Amino acid sequence: MTEKTTETKVDEAQTAALELAKLDDDERSAALHAIADAIDERHEEILEANEKDVTEGQRMLEEGEYTQALVDRLKLSESKLESITEMVRSVAAQEDPLGKTLTSRRLDEDLELYKIAVPIGVIGTVFESRPDALVQIAALSLKSGNAVILKGGSEASHSNRVLYEIIRDATAEMPDGWAQLIEAREDVNALLEMDDSIDLLMPRGSSGFVSYIQDNTSIPVLGHTEGVCHVYVDDDADLEMATEIAYDAKVQYPAVCNAVETLLVHEDVAEAFLPEIAARYEEAGVEMRGDEASRGIVEMEAATEDDWSTEYGDLILSIKVVDSLEAAVDHVNEYGSKHTESIVTDDADRASTFMRSIDSASVFHNASTRFSDGYRFGLGAEVGISTGKIHARGPVGLEGLTTYKYHLEGDGQLVGTYAGEDAEPFLHEEFEGDWNPGHLSDE
Repeated sequence: MTEKTTETKVDEAQTAALELAKLDDDERSAALHAIADAIDERHEEILEANEKDVTEGQRMLEEGEYTQALVDRLKLSESKLESITEMVRSVAAQEDPLGKTLTSRRLDEDLELYKIAVPIGVIGTVFESRPDALVQIAALSLKSGNAVILKGGSEASHSNRVLYEIIRDATAEMPDGWAQLIEAREDVNALLEMDDSIDLLMPRGSSGFVSYIQDNTSIPVLGHTEGVCHVYVDDDADLEMATEIAYDAKVQYPAVCNAVETLLVHEDVAEAFLPEIAARYEEAGVEMRGDEASRGIVEMEAATEDDWSTEYGDLILSIKVVDSLEAAVDHVNEYGSKHTESIVTDDADRASTFMRSIDSASVFHNASTRFSDGYRFGLGAEVGISTGKIHARGPVGLEGLTTYKYHLEGDGQLVGTYAGEDAEPFLHEEFEGDWNPGHLSDE
């Protein structure tokens, strides 16, 4: 048996996408439950494969080729696998994103236009070291009726391969080729040239990698880049709350893109707040890097200009004291990556100003940045967090994997009736009603 070429895999995905779009939600959801069941049954096999990746990752870490954050993202465990299957079942339980009537408009009597939600088609994904990303992306693609090309990082190749095989085997009743795995780096370049076959590319990685994808393809790209996230502690903040939020946002899981990287503190509360949060950070092993004002209150390393725009993905945090809400906003808009920011304050007006002034996909009030997540948002899961503004923004769930098309129901109408000196006028009336194939509404 010879390995299929990338072109063959994409061709098969195109054919599968057309078939997948016609399946009803019960069939797609049943396949998702089959995936969850199969993962539950094959924990030992998955963990054995993952151990190979982690062992190699540790070796590469010792040689300075990998970061600790990358190795941390590689690791799977019994509890992690349980959360993965919970995620798959959560996606299955989501409302069907397809076939929804988004708008209904009567152009004239017995001439009705419907805007209907449909799958995008074939999605190409290139993602980082987290093996659970493969399952998330595949589950959301299946639920939304899209075929998907999966390309994980070589650092997770053993884990990705076994997870893909489990998904493929569990969905044998689905259109053949709906999910395809590619592994070679040159396959990515092949994908970039398939603008007549791939409808959307979703890279997850560094900003340099995402920029490379965007610069080398004419396919639309839904970019997921760094998470340079901020927490701003206002002068009207509940400092006990601020301490807990700042701690959770950094320490709960520092390797992910929604962890806080820079803590901004108003100068009026800095002397009361910084010693408390610094003590908590020190206990957790967080390395703090501060500006001159921060270092005048708590002993820490000096922050450089590069620190303000760095996604550490580790137990490292930069800290800056600011003299106003406006200064905090300016800092975030200058150095942030448009991912997730949070303000801690008891002043609703100041919270409103911050949230309306920040140009990021998600902005929170009195909550940890770690809430920026498709599962926590109730989306079932996410294919990534888009820091762009076109098509989808923030955690991208099922809705972000759909587009729409127009269905027109008529009764023999001709354009000539509405043209010329004796043209009939259009009604253009919005009305409540779902598209019913071959039928006009009774309204």
